[in-house]
Amino acid sequence: MYEYIKGSIEHTGPEYIVIENNGIGYQVLTPNPYVFSNKQGIQTIIYTYQHVREDIIALYGFATMEEKLMFRKLIGVSGIGPKGALAILAYGEPTQVIRAIENEDEKFLVKFPGVGKKTARQMILDLKGKLQDIVYDETPNLFTEEKTNSISVKNEMNEALEEALLALSALGYSDRELKKIAPKLEDKEMTTDQYIKQALQMLMT
Repeated sequence: MYEYIKGSIEHTGPEYIVIENNGIGYQVLTPNPYVFSNKQGIQTIIYTYQHVREDIIALYGFATMEEKLMFRKLIGVSGIGPKGALAILAYGEPTQVIRAIENEDEKFLVKFPGVGKKTARQMILDLKGKLQDIVYDETPNLFTEEKTNSISVKNEMNEALEEALLALSALGYSDRELKKIAPKLEDKEMTTDQYIKQALQMLMT
């Protein structure tokens, strides 16, 4: 019903965000609410999916259209509901999930919360060869590991890591906790969103 909501992020919780549009605050369940913590009060687009059952009406939201499309694919797999799909996307990027499915990498898929061997096999059976429309620009390169050592890429990476650490600090994580995990992230080449996801995994273990 709702393709997206454009509004101001007014609240970030552990499981959902609240985005205000024309005086109405929409509670939106999202894979990683912390991604939006540094966008408080900023005009933002959330790509949404409304899930309706007899006992519940819920609004799910995503930072990118790729995440939304991946979510819709995942909930179509037998044994995966909306909560399970959110958990998978909270710990993995769409490209990572697609690569694992296309390569039939069950060992990677079972690392996601709630995904056992049976569910991993079902994901592969149901989705392999059917995900090309999700990540248009990156799909042809999903199976290549291209790395670059250019100064510009290094600088962008450091900026992304700095933004991620600031977002985590705003959420209440101490400097001591962040200094402990920062060195483990410095040599990785990721986006701010990916840094936050990786850092949260480290902080929760």
